[in-house]
Amino acid sequence: MQDFLSQLFQQFLQTSALEWLATITGFLCVYLAAKQNIWNWPISIISVLTYLYIFYHNKLYGDSVLQIYFLGTAVYGWYYWNKRAHSDDKPISSFTTKQMVATVVVILVLAAGLGYALDTYTDTDVPYADGFCTATSFVAQFLMTRKVLQNWLLWVFVDICYIPLYFHKDLLLTAVLYLAFAIIAWNGYRDWQKTYRNFQ
Repeated sequence: MQDFLSQLFQQFLQTSALEWLATITGFLCVYLAAKQNIWNWPISIISVLTYLYIFYHNKLYGDSVLQIYFLGTAVYGWYYWNKRAHSDDKPISSFTTKQMVATVVVILVLAAGLGYALDTYTDTDVPYADGFCTATSFVAQFLMTRKVLQNWLLWVFVDICYIPLYFHKDLLLTAVLYLAFAIIAWNGYRDWQKTYRNFQ
């Protein structure tokens, strides 16, 4: 156990300034999103661009593509949240059970396609794990931009799935960040659920 903790400490010491920047801004943007603060979007742009560089150089190509997608959704989310704040729409919407089942099916189909593409066309050693996490994140991020309550449940699930993947890639700080993300996402779900119920 002591050797393991020593190894973790050494990995923390070797964490690059770039990964620290990505981690801190990533933490801030998820925290602010959970609080429904629109500033999560510009801060997420910084995190996304930094992680794009990090993931590409660690051969996490699915995650690299995901960062490009996140960049687009950050711009869209910033616009959509601002527009919704000035409308009479309910601040948060919720999926039916049928819509959630359809969402899971979409994730599985997308994950299979991404996993196959990564396995066939890249040199990654984790094509299907990367593909599955990427697909789930794609869908969860889109639901967040649209302020759908269940986005947080998907984030809790995929954040937990990401932890062993980042450990495998020696991205310790990022793995710890995703544990924090899972906790924030759960709290975000509870906070958004209260807001949703108050408008029923």
